[in-house]
Amino acid sequence: MKLVSAIIKPFKLDDVREALSDISVQGITVTEVKGFGRQKGHTELYRGAEYVVDFLPKVKLEVAVAEDVVEQVIEAIRNAANTGKIGDGKIFVYPVEQVIRIRTGESGVEAL
Repeated sequence: MKLVSAIIKPFKLDDVREALSDISVQGITVTEVKGFGRQKGHTELYRGAEYVVDFLPKVKLEVAVAEDVVEQVIEAIRNAANTGKIGDGKIFVYPVEQVIRIRTGESGVEAL
C-alpha cells in the first residue's frame, strides 16, 4: 500500500477529485495549507500599501491506495492539476505499513 500526497493549487481541487473518481479512487483527505517553493510568494497592493505575501494558499490531498494503482493515481493527479505554470505543486509517494478500518477492524487493502 502507498500514501500519495499532493500539494496543488486550490482551484484545481474539483478537477483532481473528478479525475480520481473516474479511476475509482474513493477516499481522499483534503487539507488547506500554505507554503512556497520556487515562487517565493508575491507582492500585493492593499489600500495603497505594497506588502509581500510569503506563503501562498495551496491544497494538500492524501490518498491511500493499493500498490497496483499508484501510477494511475499519479497520472490522474498530474493531468488534472497541471496548468503549465510555476506553482502547480508536487506529488509525494510514501509506503504504508498498515491500514485498519476502525468500524469493522478490517486491515490491509480491504480497509481502503
